[in-house]
Amino acid sequence: MPERRPTPTVDHLMDAPLDSLLAEFSVDVSVLETDPGFTGGTYVRKDGSMLFVRPAGRPEAEWELTARAMLGRALRVQLPPLPEPYQLSELEPSGD
Repeated sequence: MPERRPTPTVDHLMDAPLDSLLAEFSVDVSVLETDPGFTGGTYVRKDGSMLFVRPAGRPEAEWELTARAMLGRALRVQLPPLPEPYQLSELEPSGD
């Protein structure tokens, strides 16, 4: 029988150490050289695990902020809005 994860809450996603959250929700992180305006990306796999793309060289505080926001969005937990100029966008998969 597959292991059940606890239902995520705002408090848990905001307060738990980021590394623990990423492990708890089966998130792999890939660090890539990206365009300066790119702050991260999420890919949810068919099995429910996730891949986060972390831009190389960005501040740790920025990663904490965006990773928690991406995790909240992927888990459908309504977190407080990101400060300006950050925003999350969802792209629909192509039919390819």
